[in-house]
Amino acid sequence: MIRVLIADDQAMVRTGFGMIIGAQSDMAVVGEAADGVQAVELARRLRPDVVLLDIRMPRLDGLEALRLLAGPGVADPIRVVVVTTFDLDEYVHTALANGACGFLLKDSGPALLVEAVRAAVSGDALISPSITVRLLEHLSSPAPARDDSGLSPRELDVVKLVARGLTNAEIATQLFIAVGTVKTHLASVQMKLKARNRVEIAAWAWERRLVG
Repeated sequence: MIRVLIADDQAMVRTGFGMIIGAQSDMAVVGEAADGVQAVELARRLRPDVVLLDIRMPRLDGLEALRLLAGPGVADPIRVVVVTTFDLDEYVHTALANGACGFLLKDSGPALLVEAVRAAVSGDALISPSITVRLLEHLSSPAPARDDSGLSPRELDVVKLVARGLTNAEIATQLFIAVGTVKTHLASVQMKLKARNRVEIAAWAWERRLVG
């Protein structure tokens, strides 16, 4: 059973997400939080498999709560999927830097929400397609030197597909390799890039303009 904690300051949103999660045979809501402080306290006490976390909340905003739960230096990070109305670039980048395992807009729909939870549990990550496209098209900072950080050509192929939002199975189909081989490549990439998850791998690719 996938245990989910929902953190949002709007009761109607918590109820709606709870109904979506509760309708899945392998998922259960183990707690709800109405502000960031409560979200951190419940997450640390309940240790859910995934936290669905809003950004703009009272007492402690979601990005700071995310940093406390999954950010750099956290010894035992909790998987967090940010679900928000606001898709500002600064929010997306801060969330990725602080260890988010996904970034969804609240209007993404039930199917994408469920998929994001499953992806987080399996070690994948899901980002709303509209955000991914915008990041690819409108990154405004100067592109850094296009170093490959020691990645092999095949590993770079995998990285580019991860940055496009493909799952391991989709990458395997695209490259005509086994899913297990994709996982092996990703493990090597994470080690070389010192990335904690595929979201950080995607961010590395976006920053270097590896995806057109």
